Parts: sequence; structure tokens; C-alpha cells
Amino acid sequence: MKTKLMAAFSFLALTLAGSPARAEEAKTIAEIVAGSKDHTILLALVKEAGLAETLSGKGEWTVFAPTDAAFKKIDKETLEKVKGDKELLKKILLTHAVKGTWVAGEVVKLDGKEVETLSGTKFKIAVKDKNVMVGDAKVTATDLKASNGVVHVIDTVLMPK
Repeated sequence: MKTKLMAAFSFLALTLAGSPARAEEAKTIAEIVAGSKDHTILLALVKEAGLAETLSGKGEWTVFAPTDAAFKKIDKETLEKVKGDKELLKKILLTHAVKGTWVAGEVVKLDGKEVETLSGTKFKIAVKDKNVMVGDAKVTATDLKASNGVVHVIDTVLMPK
């Protein structure tokens, strides 16, 4: 339980726009997401969750990062409800990460299997017509490698079950 809790805190800290990029090192997951013009809503929600002071630590994570367009698929009423419930918001954010670094070549090998996210929710990985799906989300960009893991971009927000 302690390891899972530390993993959750570490992931949340890493998704924040944290320290400035270091020229000699690979960017962190946070720096990759913060540097993306397509992930502004994700960053805003992470901040809204009150996670700015969350423990920052080393780890290896795979983050399935929904784009702004993915968040715009959610009706405004639901999005406002999520914003108003910090625990639910945190759970949704944790639903987009798994422990370990899973590059695209490894994710494809999981076809037909489930992965468990840091929220405890499980999603089936499916490869259909050269597309990789995580639950209902299509992976649209892969292997954005970070010093602490990897980011895969998805077109749909994953909701905890």
C-alpha cells in the first residue's frame, strides 16, 4: 500500500510543470506535458486538483496523456462536476498512468491483456488495424521518452470504473 501511495504521489508530482528543463538531461514527463500546446487542459486540471505541492520523486511511469480535444469530448456539466470534486479529479488523473516504462513496442505485445493504472482501474489493450487502443482511447502519438518514463498521447479521457 505504501509503495502504491508513493507511486501515486510521485506520478502526480511529475505531471506538474515543475523544474526547468536541463539541457544535458532528458525532459521529465512533467516537462514534456507542460511543453505541449495540446495538453493545456490536462495541466490546468492537475493544478486545479491542488497537486502543486505533491511529493516529487524519481520513478518510472507510463502516462497516457489525453489531448485538449479529448477533454472537449466530455460534456461541460460532467467536467464541472469533476473540477468540483478533488478526490474524483485525482482519481481520474491517476487513471492515466501505469507504473513502469512501457514503450510502444511493449504495449503492442499486451494486445488482449489488461493494464492496471495507478487508480486501480484496469483497461484492456487492443491492437486494431495498426491502431493501439487503451480502453476506448486511441493512442495517437507514442514514445515521448522522458528521464522518468514515457508519454503516449491519447484521444479520449480514460474514466475510472
